[in-house]
Amino acid sequence: MKLSRLGEFGLIDRIRQRTPIGHGVRIGIGDDAAWVENRVGSSLVTADLLIENVHFKLRWTSLFDLGHKALAVNLSDIAAMGGVPAYVILSLGIPANFDSEQIDAFYRGFAALATKTGVALVGGDTNVAKALIVSICVIGHAAYRPVRRSGAKAGDDIYITGTVGDSGLGLFMLQQRMTGKKRPLLAKLLARHHRPTPRLNAGAELAKNRLATAMIDVSDGLMQDLGHICRASGTGATIWEERLPLSPAYQAFASKVGTRYALSGGEDYELLFCARAHHRGRIHDLAQRLHLPMTRIGVCARSENGLVVVNGVGKPASAGTKGHDHFMKP
Repeated sequence: MKLSRLGEFGLIDRIRQRTPIGHGVRIGIGDDAAWVENRVGSSLVTADLLIENVHFKLRWTSLFDLGHKALAVNLSDIAAMGGVPAYVILSLGIPANFDSEQIDAFYRGFAALATKTGVALVGGDTNVAKALIVSICVIGHAAYRPVRRSGAKAGDDIYITGTVGDSGLGLFMLQQRMTGKKRPLLAKLLARHHRPTPRLNAGAELAKNRLATAMIDVSDGLMQDLGHICRASGTGATIWEERLPLSPAYQAFASKVGTRYALSGGEDYELLFCARAHHRGRIHDLAQRLHLPMTRIGVCARSENGLVVVNGVGKPASAGTKGHDHFMKP
């Protein structure tokens, strides 16, 4: 089957079905990170690949920002499991016309976030390539039992940390080369796109206090990633469009774009999680303590209800595109 028909997630599932579960593997292919045993306990392991002109374009992305983002997207996977990152392996495919100053700029962005999050770079590889390729593997600790995608039940609340849609809208603005009078607001959207914040503290606290029944980071779009939780948990879900937390910068453009990028834009790297209704007070208190909004945006439903978005009067609302898939044709 052509990959354009199978899609990224169909390909991943195909590989998973053909891969035997090895000794010491507690969680294998299919979640945000693997969970494996070692001689003194267990580890979380995740990896990601960023390819020039596929995931980023150097004409609008600085190498400093790329270094930050390349690490952030991997740390976000550890956050989505409720883990604590420890070590990172960085490999680069570098075009022959690059110079050392460009790689220094990339490393400064990478090292700034590594220092901030307490992650140690312990190795990697470099090679020549036709385009810049960044491959990162992060190894972390499962300080508490990892939060999987598969623990949600019908009736669970659905939450999102922070605000959603900024990165996708910022990317759209870049693609359209839009500037104008709202340039300061555009700068805020672009900051979210170029320098996302992995929600490590929130993920660890949700795992520690056993508040999240299922969790994922929003990398491919809220609806796409919620769909992963629903499939893994065997549930449906209803999202309340009017409850989506939109930043002031996003709201400034909302009359033209609606909630499309909030629902399907991707690359916000906020945590999307489910929780029992009786934990609402504890989640409110945690959000206050972390100074991080955690907004209840929907509810899990029976699987036959599917995944739907409703507007302020309870009518079905358009979710726009489904989200990002590397292989599916638009």
